[in-house]
Amino acid sequence: MEQLTPTWQEAILKLAPQSEALGELHPDVLEIAYEQEWFKLYVPIAYGGPGKKLPEILRLEEDLAYVDGSTAWTVTLCSGAGWFAGFLDEELAKEVFADRKVCFAGSGAVGGTAQKTVNGYRINGHWKYASGALHATIFTANCVLQDESGEYVLDEHGNQVVKSFILKRDEVAIQSGWSYFGLVATGSHAFDVHNVEVPANRSFKINEPKVADEGFDYPFLQLAETTLAVNSLGMARRFLDLVNDSFFNRSGFKRYTPAQVSFFEDELMKCKHTLSTIREHFYEAFDTSWHQLIYEGEIDEALLSDVSRLSRALAHQSRRVVDTLYPYAGLEAAKRETELNRVWRDLHTASQHALLTF
Repeated sequence: MEQLTPTWQEAILKLAPQSEALGELHPDVLEIAYEQEWFKLYVPIAYGGPGKKLPEILRLEEDLAYVDGSTAWTVTLCSGAGWFAGFLDEELAKEVFADRKVCFAGSGAVGGTAQKTVNGYRINGHWKYASGALHATIFTANCVLQDESGEYVLDEHGNQVVKSFILKRDEVAIQSGWSYFGLVATGSHAFDVHNVEVPANRSFKINEPKVADEGFDYPFLQLAETTLAVNSLGMARRFLDLVNDSFFNRSGFKRYTPAQVSFFEDELMKCKHTLSTIREHFYEAFDTSWHQLIYEGEIDEALLSDVSRLSRALAHQSRRVVDTLYPYAGLEAAKRETELNRVWRDLHTASQHALLTF
């Protein structure tokens, strides 16, 4: 398994405050991402990508989140959108991924309409929270289908038909709106599309692979849940390491009794054990599901439910252990300029993602 090298870690850590000040990843961090092909993680070798598989990607995203939450979140969301490579028209995919700096951004929400035209579709809409929007080259958007007359297209059950579309950077308008206190450097802005006509091959459907490569039939829901959960895990691991140093170096440490120091150490040990245990259960369930898919062709529904449950449990436990230990770090934990505070803000912003709420 490919691991972060000290050089990557040191560079990203050093640049994280500058990325936050910019409101997007520092150019040098982006260059590392391009060199390592982090935005192309899922892209098949046939399209010029590294063709990484989800078990390896999850561990990499956890390691990235340990280093910097904004970098990890951007890589996770942008590479996750790049997973759609497996469902794109082959000629379109080859064109899109020929760009060394290709980066997908988008939204899972249904935010627009796609009206059928003679040669394709006319797209209109507004989508929020497109992580990496400021450096993205491609945007994905879910739209409700309309026929040539503007009437909504319905399926056999009477429901509106939704399709996903690929849009190029010059076809969207970025709307500044990412003003949250954490994951600041993800630049997760909104985007608008006004009367943009795209050819028919710009549409795609998830879990209908058009490339002969394993793993593209892994359920999208669990793929999304697992990749988001490991971000919280990585950030929580980082916080636990930082809070230990902060506690013993805080200005009022000399006032603590041996019993109070021992109490903190016990709390820290319990939190590390809690996090380690849920991490172990999470990866065991996920790895089993992946093995079933690759070697048996399908995954038991009960196991998929376990993967979902443990993804949520991992995200929630990550936040809980951090909140348990936060008071022991002193006012440094509340100072925006400290790494400890940045990790806390990033984790709590990540915890608000709707997919892992319950």
